[in-house]
Amino acid sequence: MILCVDVGNTNITMGIFKDKKLVLKTKISTDKGKTADEYAIEIFTMFRVYSIELSDVDGCIIGSVVPQVTSQLKEALKNLFGCTPLIVGAGIKTGLNIKIDSPETLGADLVVGCVAAAELYPCPCIVICMGTATTICYMDKNKAMCGGAIMPGVSLSLNALTTTSALLPSVSLDATKSVIGKNTNDCIKSGVVWGAVCMLDGMIEKIEEESKSDCTIVASGDLSPVIVSHCKRKIIVKDDLVMQGLRIIYEKNKKLN
Repeated sequence: MILCVDVGNTNITMGIFKDKKLVLKTKISTDKGKTADEYAIEIFTMFRVYSIELSDVDGCIIGSVVPQVTSQLKEALKNLFGCTPLIVGAGIKTGLNIKIDSPETLGADLVVGCVAAAELYPCPCIVICMGTATTICYMDKNKAMCGGAIMPGVSLSLNALTTTSALLPSVSLDATKSVIGKNTNDCIKSGVVWGAVCMLDGMIEKIEEESKSDCTIVASGDLSPVIVSHCKRKIIVKDDLVMQGLRIIYEKNKKLN
């Protein structure tokens, strides 16, 4: 079994693969203040809850956008499983040709998502990840990562709106039937949800226009089903895209050893 760990700003997603099949996916909260021992206890408990033996894990890989947590998780996994986890970053074989100004600055989440998309889907391809931030990456016909865009995520935008505006209530993230809201709640939902829908449709159109390409479009992230189902363009929702990317990178590097 392979344990894949995706460290985001809000959550840490863990996936366990057996024979290339994702058999478990679970989450814990990201906490920069937790020690390695505290993370080890959480992971150990998760294994107990799902009746998985620690000894069944042959290796681990971490993709992280939170450096303060990476070192703690690395130590926790080493203590639990007796092996040093691979860390997505400098010196790791990804097979991804990165054509941006400073390739070393590309976030692990973007690298991993593009690796999975290049392996699983035809290119050119637009890869969308809807997390704390919404990220869009463009990959050309040769499967090179050529750049993209980063913007505030849907939940982040909603939280910023409702927490900094005294008279605006918190609302659920579901699309209204009409774009034209008739009350405050529906106006907020329309602005946030339909605004995100229009943003994706518009960005996809602009990227294809600029790159002169007709792209496969893949989206991941907890909120992607809510948003992309209303988009004009056909968008493939791949919930385990990042997990698959981590697995692919792990396997590429193990073949080298």
